[in-house]
Amino acid sequence: MENILKSPFVEEMKKTTANMYRLGWDERNGGNISYMLDEEEVSKYLDINRPIRTIDIGFDAKELIGKIFIVTGTGKYFKNVQDDPENNLGIIKIANDGKTAELLWGYNDGGKFTSELPAHLMSHIARLKVDPQNRVVMHSHPTNTLAMNFVHKLSEKEFTHTLWEMCTECIVVFPDGVGVLPWMLCGTNSIGEATAKKMEEFRLVVWGMHGIYGAGKTMDETFGLIETVEKAAQIYMLTAHLPRVNTITDEQMVELAEYFGVDYRKDFLNL
Repeated sequence: MENILKSPFVEEMKKTTANMYRLGWDERNGGNISYMLDEEEVSKYLDINRPIRTIDIGFDAKELIGKIFIVTGTGKYFKNVQDDPENNLGIIKIANDGKTAELLWGYNDGGKFTSELPAHLMSHIARLKVDPQNRVVMHSHPTNTLAMNFVHKLSEKEFTHTLWEMCTECIVVFPDGVGVLPWMLCGTNSIGEATAKKMEEFRLVVWGMHGIYGAGKTMDETFGLIETVEKAAQIYMLTAHLPRVNTITDEQMVELAEYFGVDYRKDFLNL
């Protein structure tokens, strides 16, 4: 079999986690990524029918039975993934009982997947119903997005509208807007269920005073969604205390969305 350390999916995880740490989005062991892999591609590198061990998931993921994911580990630091992927990442297959995961590779020090795996899998289930091509769920703590939580009303319409005003590209990149949850205890099934519900209509969900979840078809798309929100939040935080002289109007947002042919949340505009 081919060397899994040279596989495109391990390389993607290494590069993405390194970038997220470099940008300050994932301090210490903050943040996590789950990436659904193609069985045929994984089979070039691993025997997918010979698990190393099984690990309890913590909820019934029967809708994902047989699906394979590469997932960041619990308590692991993104800054270490690039140099030591075998300890900081793992590849799991959802077992036939739906309640356990078969470890196919990784977590070599005896560890396991992120404690927020239930929230990830719930979001994958929700997004796959909307978009069968969804493969990535990403959670991080982008600095300006988090700071904005403390000074801006946590209303989906108002939060989205403010972000759309900050950069011309925003309504084009995330025309479906941003879902928002109040502060909730992390690492629980409750926050996972609430996030999955939001994922039925949003690819981005802010966790109040905590961070953000993003979902997409590829690692680049998902990273880019969060990156664009963070840039808009940075501009907001740099200008919120200053008098507003210019802005992108709602009429201009409509012009942008219609020119680029995106399906935007008309109810999030003030027309």
